[in-house]
Amino acid sequence: MTFAANAAEMPRWRTDDLYASLSDPRLEQDLEGLRAGIADLERLFDELDVRMDGPAATPETLGRVLDAMNALSNHSGPIGAYLNAFFTTDSRDTLAQSRMAAFTTLTLPLGPLRSRLTAWLGGLSDAQFSELLAASGTARDHEHFLRRAAALAHYQMSPPEEDLAARLRPSGAGGWSKLQGNISSVLKGEFRGKSLPVTALRALASDADESVRRDAFEAEIAAWKSSEMVFAAALNGVKGEEGTLARRRGFADAVAPSLLTHGIDHETLDAMQGAVVRSFPDFRRYFAAKARALGKQKLDWWDILAPVGSSETEWTYGAGAEFVERQFRGYSAGLGDFAAEAFDGDWVDAGPREGKRSGAFCMRWTRGKSRILMNHAPSLDSVSTLAHELGHGYHNARLAQAEPLQRETPMTLAETASIFCETVVQNAALADATGPERLYVLETSLMGHAQVVVDIHSRFLFERAVFERREKGDLNPQEFGELMTWAQRETYGDALNTLHPYMWAVKPHYYSLAFYNYPYTFGLLFGLGLYAQYVAAREAGTEAEFQTRYDELLASTGREGPLALAARFGIELHAPDFWEGSLDVIRRQIDAYVEAVG
Repeated sequence: MTFAANAAEMPRWRTDDLYASLSDPRLEQDLEGLRAGIADLERLFDELDVRMDGPAATPETLGRVLDAMNALSNHSGPIGAYLNAFFTTDSRDTLAQSRMAAFTTLTLPLGPLRSRLTAWLGGLSDAQFSELLAASGTARDHEHFLRRAAALAHYQMSPPEEDLAARLRPSGAGGWSKLQGNISSVLKGEFRGKSLPVTALRALASDADESVRRDAFEAEIAAWKSSEMVFAAALNGVKGEEGTLARRRGFADAVAPSLLTHGIDHETLDAMQGAVVRSFPDFRRYFAAKARALGKQKLDWWDILAPVGSSETEWTYGAGAEFVERQFRGYSAGLGDFAAEAFDGDWVDAGPREGKRSGAFCMRWTRGKSRILMNHAPSLDSVSTLAHELGHGYHNARLAQAEPLQRETPMTLAETASIFCETVVQNAALADATGPERLYVLETSLMGHAQVVVDIHSRFLFERAVFERREKGDLNPQEFGELMTWAQRETYGDALNTLHPYMWAVKPHYYSLAFYNYPYTFGLLFGLGLYAQYVAAREAGTEAEFQTRYDELLASTGREGPLALAARFGIELHAPDFWEGSLDVIRRQIDAYVEAVG
């Protein structure tokens, strides 16, 4: 095992461009400045009587409020990102833990203030809203934000209730979410005489040796089981709070708040998920072919991420970073320069290690710059993850000129650039691949697509069922496991011999934001649809025009909703044909994979 050595060789992200350390006096000064800024914002809200029954917003009062909120967000954002950089990479860092807790407490008043603003804007009549837009440039610049706030206002509780809910969240659902993250980051399992973090055990799911994958899977399951009561308590706490608030706010069901958050409607969700369900027989053809490639009748869970085919490329982090930058540059000089800036600026914390969060994410650092966390394994899949997260960073860069309230992007659109960049890299890997290398690349692509289409739908079914059951009371670990395996059978069908009853404990998404799942499917299929248009533009010699329109779309994700932005490219999200077209791209890959397996 070379886990520790390989992790030590991988880069860690740079933090000293913001502060020298968690004890830096400048950090203390900025925290005090943030405290004063929050107090000033509270006084401004009181002065202008920003609340549900307060005086209607005028161009002058609205401008003062929005300018103050943007300024405060520009101040607080880098501080929060800096603390998160330590909080997520070492859960044993007690100073980082205490700093993050203090920051959460300090920024607690922002939640109630945001609720007051929403209620204030929701009180505007249509005529008042139109007059405000006509008279105020600031209002026009923030029109999408204002309209979303007005829509949210229809589902608000009374001001005191919203204030209480916002103030209780850090010690309620927020606290449960923090517990899940902290416990999972230090959780270990016994693997062949060694105690390994679950992040390392899960990384072994892509090992070429089935006995390694199986033993790692069994060690991982045992590790989750050892803390199942903690994770069950956390999930009950999160879903109990979310369900109670959804009912109290008047939403029709548990899914409805997520539709508003993610910027789509039921018709879009139904059209997409109907197409997804119709694709399951095709994905099962892929699973059956993969089983044949592995010499098995059926796959076990520990085979889902198993490599198939072979690659002469040694996908170290360094080789992967060089490949990503080269392929990004093949798309455009701007995207290639962006990747070079990220690598040269040490934006990436790459290797798995004890105390570090599992998975991968990209967070905004300063204006136009980001930081990326991942847990690299030597595979094309990890290189695709790097490209995916860099896509998020590129999206952040395109939003750099927007003010914070103008760049609030729903998750459905937040995955657009990441999926697009991932597709650029995977298609480049496939273009010149032949024989076992071609099968390896197809496997990497389909393995990711299966996770985002098939597995994500199982997570959606599971979460919806948990909300329904949670209304009757707490669920125990066994009940969570039974719902999880039911959902997996609904999507994987009979393709698997073995299921993962603790996936509800593995995925932090369940503990942070309701239905933090189907937007990934939306992002994949929307991104594939856009990439297909890019290919057509390249063949027609109009790729420069496409790239300009694409960058404009990314820069507008906080100013227009998914339906309007999709329409710029002639995409009708209510039409099943669009979703089927994107899935047809995957079906063609499945056909090629089945043929390659033979």
